[in-house]
Amino acid sequence: MRNRNLEFRGQAQSQLRVNNFITADIALSTQHSALSFFKSQFFQWFEKKKCLSGYGYKKRLLIFCCCLLLFGCQSTKQTQGTIVKIERVVSGQTLEWVDTSKQPALIDRVRLIGIEAPDLRQQPWGDQAKQQLEQMTGKINGQKLVFESVLLESDVEQVDQFGRKLAYVWKDGVLLNEQLVKEGSVLAVVRSPNHKYDQRLIRAQEYARLMGKGIWNPEQPMRLTPAEFKSQNK
Repeated sequence: MRNRNLEFRGQAQSQLRVNNFITADIALSTQHSALSFFKSQFFQWFEKKKCLSGYGYKKRLLIFCCCLLLFGCQSTKQTQGTIVKIERVVSGQTLEWVDTSKQPALIDRVRLIGIEAPDLRQQPWGDQAKQQLEQMTGKINGQKLVFESVLLESDVEQVDQFGRKLAYVWKDGVLLNEQLVKEGSVLAVVRSPNHKYDQRLIRAQEYARLMGKGIWNPEQPMRLTPAEFKSQNK
């Protein structure tokens, strides 16, 4: 009887392991298509850079796949904020919009949280960051750039020392703060007390560095942070 009980228990444990494996396989299959696409893009990029050899390639591939899984595991929720119409892009980190809640209506500025754009004198990266933000917030109508509406999401600290509104900027479901970092247009800079999307910004910067995008391009890297550049060029 004891042997039969042990045999039954062993069968139950084996079935449990199989069920766990099937559950994990089903969960991973939902990401298979997207992961396959990005892996194909990754192979093309390394072929172009002539890096398809040795341990370095395998290490980069592993890091890249980990970044994809981290991006894919981000939770989705309804974003709360204020919808405004952009009037002008001042720099890669600052926008101007019309505050119609004030009478008369006034042009106000919003500083994107968690990022630091190259100084406009810091070429070519300063202009590139500004142009990238212009493309994200507007569209070409004929030969004119027309800015569109965005959603401003606040954090703990809502205004900086210069009176600018601090916000995460969303457009069509895309967090522009994060996208600018991911494209290598700006640096991710974590500052208290605003920490709502710190991990997303940090992961985006790791991705940009790994892929050599923008300011991380090994052929033309930005060697001074914006703060260092301003300190040396007062």
